[in-house]
Amino acid sequence: MTKLIAGPNCGNSPKMEFLKEFNFAFAKGNIEFITEGVTEDIVWNIIGDKTIEGKETLTEELKKMKTQKISELTLISIITHGKEGAVNGIMKMKDGKKYAFADFYEFTGAKGGRIKAMTSYVMGI
Repeated sequence: MTKLIAGPNCGNSPKMEFLKEFNFAFAKGNIEFITEGVTEDIVWNIIGDKTIEGKETLTEELKKMKTQKISELTLISIITHGKEGAVNGIMKMKDGKKYAFADFYEFTGAKGGRIKAMTSYVMGI
């Protein structure tokens, strides 16, 4: 079972709550929740690694990632404003490795909607 931790400022608005649940879905391997929250033409740029374009390609990539088991996900902060949002935190893997990450999101509208672009920075610590 994955331990999920959110900082004190995570979730005090609908968009913040969505980003919290979206990140928790990644940790739990809940592909359905993730794909329901993105547009058909989603673009996910993982800096220094790859760019994933389209919901179908994203779904295939998520299936591959599901094999990498996360033992603990800590969300340090979630920030949203207008059509944008950001989340940073730390992932502890079952194999003992730890990663710091920062994800930046662009939504279809200022009131929320679905995610149309993501940029991720991930660093081993």
